[in-house]
Amino acid sequence: MKQPDQQDRIETARRIFAGPIAFLKSAPALKFLPDADVPEVAFAGRSNVGKSSLINALTGRNALARTSNTPGRTQELNFFDVGTPLRFRLVDMPGYGYAKAPRDMLKQWRFLVNDYLRGRAVLKRVNVLIDSRHGIKEVDTGLLDMLDESAVSYRIILTKADKVKASELAAVTARTGEAIRKRPAAHPEIIATSSEKGMGLPELRAAVIDALD
Repeated sequence: MKQPDQQDRIETARRIFAGPIAFLKSAPALKFLPDADVPEVAFAGRSNVGKSSLINALTGRNALARTSNTPGRTQELNFFDVGTPLRFRLVDMPGYGYAKAPRDMLKQWRFLVNDYLRGRAVLKRVNVLIDSRHGIKEVDTGLLDMLDESAVSYRIILTKADKVKASELAAVTARTGEAIRKRPAAHPEIIATSSEKGMGLPELRAAVIDALD
């Protein structure tokens, strides 16, 4: 059976993301999770990496995911229904690495995220967002370790790619690729994106749809 080429995949994903997308609920604890009846693709990243902005740009909705200049604001799992009849859900995970967060908040984050990653059978992939200006930092490796240990497939998505020169972007992409090369749950392909310029968004939409299969 012939596999769809990249342009076909991008067009299919564009049509899906142009359809109905709606906020479903926030879950501050596992007992509040929606029923695990459709596949989910999650987005994770440290505070202020541009996660909510990327989700808004990806879906073409300016205010689907709440954005804030205050790091660490999102402390819940936020679920969004995509498609009708319902095809899948996007999950906006709470940001990590905010140094000023209270210790009990950090503990709550770890329990919530760890339990979700380990116990959510419908979770197909986690897109881990990394700032193009900084690359993978030590605070990111904790999440990558957690994903590897949980055997949850993940892909690195570089954000704010418009903020660096093309040569710098190529260098950080190469460094990031080398850093994840031996990680068992990491997808080898890295996608560089810009929420402001739209860079990489068609490819990311297609990658989200691919992860559902």
